Amino acid sequence: MPVLLVIVCRDRATAAWAMGPFACAVGPWSAQTTRPFVLGPQTVPKVTDTSMVTRQPALSALSAIVHSGDRRADAILDTVAHGFACLAPHTMSYWFELVEIGLENTPTKQKWRDLMSFASHFPGSGTLIEETYLEGKAEGKAEDILRALQVRGLTIPDSVHERITTCTDLDTLTAWFDRSLTATTAEDVLKEGPTVPTDVSEQP
Repeated sequence: MPVLLVIVCRDRATAAWAMGPFACAVGPWSAQTTRPFVLGPQTVPKVTDTSMVTRQPALSALSAIVHSGDRRADAILDTVAHGFACLAPHTMSYWFELVEIGLENTPTKQKWRDLMSFASHFPGSGTLIEETYLEGKAEGKAEDILRALQVRGLTIPDSVHERITTCTDLDTLTAWFDRSLTATTAEDVLKEGPTVPTDVSEQP
């Protein structure tokens, strides 16, 4: 059966090398020569037209991935994200996730995740994609609060830990995070109003 080896590569030099050809031989006898089909910066166009994204979402997803290190990466991601947002919800979520996986641990991944937050066709309506995004934001904020308290050497009681990790209101978590930077105890983070130092003398 005919076989086509497809390679997706973000690095230009590696993509050039991956094009081959690679010979499989024993002594002077060559069994086969492989010329991979490489999808990289040299072969995938930079998508900067939203209408192209809606017509060719697969190509656009590849463009966002392979050009993630390009100086125009942010513009490409913006275009692709806005184009995906015009697709049907189930199709849109598929391509958004595919690009996120393809970006792996690149610096542009966070940029893409931020763009995904605007992917809901009906913001504020409590759809699954919106709820999933907000839950992720809440979990991340809770982790930031706990990390700030740990770095500052404060003891975190189980009751405080549970209340922080089970909170889903972003405004509340943001307020708690701000307090975690100056609070003298973990319990102070959950108190309303400014934290008052305990050694301040009472005024007459």
